[in-house]
Formats: sequence, structure tokens, C-alpha cells
Amino acid sequence: MNNFARALVMALLAVPLSGCIGPPIELTPQTEQHLRVQAPIRFLLTFDDGPSASSFWNPSMQVLDALARNPVQPGIKAVFFLQTRAPRAGGSEIGRSIMYREHSQGHVLGFHTATHWHTNHRFLDPAELEQSLGNGANDIAAITGAPPSLVRPPFWSFDRRTFAAYQRHGMHVLLTDLSANDGKVWGITMSPRRRMNLTRQLSEVRERIAGGQLPTVDGVIPIVVTFHDLNRYTARHAREYLQILLDSARETGLRTDAKPFYDDRRALERAALARSVRDTSQPVRLPGLWDWLWDSDSH
Repeated sequence: MNNFARALVMALLAVPLSGCIGPPIELTPQTEQHLRVQAPIRFLLTFDDGPSASSFWNPSMQVLDALARNPVQPGIKAVFFLQTRAPRAGGSEIGRSIMYREHSQGHVLGFHTATHWHTNHRFLDPAELEQSLGNGANDIAAITGAPPSLVRPPFWSFDRRTFAAYQRHGMHVLLTDLSANDGKVWGITMSPRRRMNLTRQLSEVRERIAGGQLPTVDGVIPIVVTFHDLNRYTARHAREYLQILLDSARETGLRTDAKPFYDDRRALERAALARSVRDTSQPVRLPGLWDWLWDSDSH
């Protein structure tokens, strides 16, 4: 199936399947025993597609406020994968000011796009891709003083060609373990089954942890979680999402660290790099239907 056909099928299936979330995988005594020898987990929060250019109740600013001030762990740091030149994101004056704020508050700025739209990198020709990566690296370096070390391909989609281009620019691909399925900015943006969704996904990740498949970094196992800071529903419920993640860990039998979220930029970046894709032969796992949409043939 070609990429266009996959994208079309995905769009048609997204709404009905969003309500078909199965229960968490049962915690067996054997899995429970294996978990005892594993390090505690720490959630590595990431946000895609921002920053918002809105001058009215800006959701990116609300997310930053929630990370800084919340009842779970004040001062949480996250990775923001930026659209540096999209007019509704970093290509605006408001968006640029938010990127500066994100950096000044200790967050990590990663690259997402530097095109006018949220364009799949695989659909760019080599010259366009090089220009986009160069522009994005320069945009972020102008804020942080260094080009980004992390990239999240739009739609999680990459192949050998785009992966090699990322490497030439010193960018490492970070995918995700959990997705809030909130990557929507128009239409229905609410997530009434957000708790069940994240708990189910975390139970799947738990099985990988029990099998020793995830690395330990600085004494904890980083669990990558993806949200979208353009989504106003996500912004309004950001503090609730933090509690849901802790509840999901408890419900699935996972032990969280004394600091369940990252609060130091350097430790955050070390963990993200350790969880990045090493090469295109490495098997990758994505939540939900994304594994089917971008199967191994595309890598």
C-alpha cells in the first residue's frame, strides 16, 4: 500500500477506532517478578507542532504554566518539537517569543519542521529537505546557541534517505512510547477516553520493561510521552494528564522514581538521546495504528 493510500485509510479509521481501546494487559506474577529487578520509570514529556501563534488564550503558554506550577511535581522540563517557520507556530512573532521562553525556562528545543505546513519529510526532494533541516537548525541555534540534537519526523515518518539527512545535521530521531492521541487542532479535540488510552499503552510498555528491552539512564527508565501543545484541550487538562500518568503507572504495576518527571535539561536530553533511534535497521514501535501505517518496509 502506498503512502497516500495508507494516509487515507488512516484518516477514515481514526474516528471509529479511537473508541476501540482495549483494557490494560493483565499483570502476571511472572511479569511482576521481572519488574522487581528493573529500575523505576520516569516520564519524558514531549510536545509536537508548537509553539502556538494564538494571541487569545495561547495553549503553548498554558502548557508551560502547567509544567512550571502543578501539584504533582513543579518545575517539570519537556522536549518541544518545533515548527520553526509555520505561520501558525514558530514563524510568527508570538511563536518566536514562546520558543525563547521555552529555552529560558530550561526546556529542550527539538526540530519538527521548517516548512510552511506540517510537511512529511519523505515527501520533500533532497534539496528541499536539506534546506528545511538547515533552516530549522539555524532557527533553533539562534535561540539556544547550538543546533538541535533531537528531531521528531512529522507523522513519525522517516526512511533511510531522511534518516541519513538527519544524521548529517547531527539530529537524532526520537519516537514515543505513549501518545495522548491529541494531535488535532480543528474539530473534535477532546479525549474522553484519555485515561484508558494511556493506561492501555503503558501496560504494553510495561511488558517491554519486564523483558529488559528499555535502557536505564541515570538510574531510571525513561518513558517517552507525546502531547501536542497546539491543542487547547490538552492545554486545559495538562495538570490532569500528569496525574493520569502517575495513576496509570500505579494501575499497571510500574514503580515511578521519586521524581516521576524530568526537572533538569541536561538529564532530559541525555535520556532522550538514549531513547533515540540508532539506525534504520533498528525495529521501532509506535502506539496504536502508527506501526501499521509506517510499517518496516518504509524504513
